[in-house]
Amino acid sequence: MPQAPPEGVKVRLWDGPVRIVHWLLVALIGFSWWASEDHLDWHQWSGYGVVGLLLFRIYWGFAGGAAGRFASFVRGPRATLAYLKTVSARTPSVTAGHNPLGALSILALLGLLAVQVTTGLFAVDVDAYQGGPLSHMVSFDQGRRLADFHELSFRGLQALVALHVAAVVFYLVWKRTNLIGPMITGFRWLPVDPGLARAPLWRLALGVALAGAIAWFISKGLRL
Repeated sequence: MPQAPPEGVKVRLWDGPVRIVHWLLVALIGFSWWASEDHLDWHQWSGYGVVGLLLFRIYWGFAGGAAGRFASFVRGPRATLAYLKTVSARTPSVTAGHNPLGALSILALLGLLAVQVTTGLFAVDVDAYQGGPLSHMVSFDQGRRLADFHELSFRGLQALVALHVAAVVFYLVWKRTNLIGPMITGFRWLPVDPGLARAPLWRLALGVALAGAIAWFISKGLRL
């Protein structure tokens, strides 16, 4: 009988939807940043893509596979503090999915991203020539304040992304745990197989349809 590698067993951790949404958000946020100055039409369409991805990820956090569900990785203060005490130890992390600190990072990123896209939907530029699809629902002054907050929240999002990347590098260098590979391949070596359940295909199809329809409806200014 072949022996298992020293790392343990190869586990299917992240499903395709989680990985695809993760990397598409990385690409679209970067593209939106680049297009924000001289290509506002592209910036707007990219923002609609982010809205759809964000809506789907929130849905998938309740209806998706076990590893990607919020209930599987969001922990209370006691568990988070207990995990915090182990971070300085130079031992590989064997948490199946997001650890309690990573969970806080994910929630913060999703929350701030929600603020970012929501303010963008209502924002108006200085000459009132161009605005988000929901800018007709607010006054010009309100739209300008939301535009300023849209820019400010992006600075916060940049800081969180930088912190997220620093944490990934820390785990790779100090704790000898590669978090990038599993987010690409979906697989990770763990001491034991946690037996993570997968979501049925119909839930994926439903989530894509709902997120796409809502994002499209928003892009039309909530007008049919």
